[in-house]
Amino acid sequence: MIPDHTSIESLSKHVGETVTLRGWMYNKRSSKGLHFLVLRDGTGLCQCVVNEGEVDGDSWEAATEATQESSMELTGLIREDERQVGGVEMQVTAMSLFQKAEEYPITPKEHGVDFLMNHRHLWLRSRRQWAILRIRNRVIMSIHEFFQERGFLQMDAPILTGTAVEGTSTLFEMEYFGRSAYLTQSGQLHGEAMAMAFGKIYTFGPTFRAEKSKTRRHLTEFWMMEPEMAFYDLDATMQLTEEMLSRIVSDALRDCQTELEVLERDLEPLKRSIGDYPRVSYTEAVELLHSEKTATMVHEKIASNEQEKIDLEKEREEGKAAYGQAKKWQKRKIDAREIEIQVRLNEIEEELRNLPKWLESAQNFEWGTDFGGSDETLITWHYDRPIIVHRFPAVFKAFYMKRDPKDDTLALGMDVLAPEGYGEIVGGGERATDLAFLQEQVKAHGLPEEAFKWYFDLRRYGSVPHAGFGLGLERTVTWICGIHHLRETIPFARTLDRLYP
Repeated sequence: MIPDHTSIESLSKHVGETVTLRGWMYNKRSSKGLHFLVLRDGTGLCQCVVNEGEVDGDSWEAATEATQESSMELTGLIREDERQVGGVEMQVTAMSLFQKAEEYPITPKEHGVDFLMNHRHLWLRSRRQWAILRIRNRVIMSIHEFFQERGFLQMDAPILTGTAVEGTSTLFEMEYFGRSAYLTQSGQLHGEAMAMAFGKIYTFGPTFRAEKSKTRRHLTEFWMMEPEMAFYDLDATMQLTEEMLSRIVSDALRDCQTELEVLERDLEPLKRSIGDYPRVSYTEAVELLHSEKTATMVHEKIASNEQEKIDLEKEREEGKAAYGQAKKWQKRKIDAREIEIQVRLNEIEEELRNLPKWLESAQNFEWGTDFGGSDETLITWHYDRPIIVHRFPAVFKAFYMKRDPKDDTLALGMDVLAPEGYGEIVGGGERATDLAFLQEQVKAHGLPEEAFKWYFDLRRYGSVPHAGFGLGLERTVTWICGIHHLRETIPFARTLDRLYP
């Protein structure tokens, strides 16, 4: 039996004590008679100082041989050092290797996205991925805590279904004992059945969409949290959604300070996202797209990007000029900054190509069509916090959406759009309760009526006003982290062209 050891995240409680750490070597630098090993164990990083004069020969040899990602055990005294990550470091008294790692393929130099995604099983060990996926964990726990505290039951919807929920064009079909089955697009319909039995429930699991999309907002396999509530209407659902997102953001700000710092996340937009979300009708949102203010904002963004491009290119040239005379540590710093500059320049070039197209799309947007990603981005530029867009044209909403009694052309649906251009992270609304209406809608959408007999039963036996929504976990984590692409917010992304590793 391997004896107990201490986690790095708890070391502040062990200052002045001798403890044992286990983990992997994240980084190493050496000088005469000293090795400075940065250890990671999944909870954090700790610098461990190995002094040749204070350890035995085997320990010194182990420290000398250790390579990046070698697994090891270190014992030593913990002392305070505010200069170090976590505010402590270890003075090593003994160490040994579990395994000396082979030459590690991921180095401090720049790697392309394809390379990193092909090595995702190793990329997960990097500091940035550590931060993102720990924030993902906190978001998940916040969701569970929020709903459990409010008397919701977590229930499980089936992953294999007999028909579409969100339209037939985005289904993954499979053979199921001689007949067709599909990977679920949503747990909502089954969630409605569970809500009629238990009042308030939520499901949390993987969902699948066969959209042939390569945007930064799409995965083919992603996680959805979907509550369904008996005796809720649209207004109550919007309020619940606001309270839930406010709780998620509050918990992340409180419990993920280190992770957000690693990501260099601007915290002010998150702080503004705790409560008081504007309610904006679809019609009002369309008016925003057509407004002169939107055009002005786009032109200002283009000018800002062009100036930033000039500034970054100047900074890069200054770095190149200083490189020859720089010390080794300064060269590493210049190299790292060069990578950051190039990444940002690529983003700016993409934005400069897209912004005129976005503006044209906004100016020509027709009432009665659904918002695209660029439309959502431009709408959110008008606000400094999440907004809730409601009452969409029924023509492009799901068959189960209840109509607005004041205007039958509108559905009682709502989307939450995250600020800073992150777009939709929540979609939902009030569910139709009229049996005849639902039967007509199933036919109108070309869906097989036989497959929905059980769903129609929910309107035959004790139907009540009810509502719900779905939160896309990866989109939410992308926004909270302030990163560009949601493929980094799930351990192993599945996209149109990626099924490995």
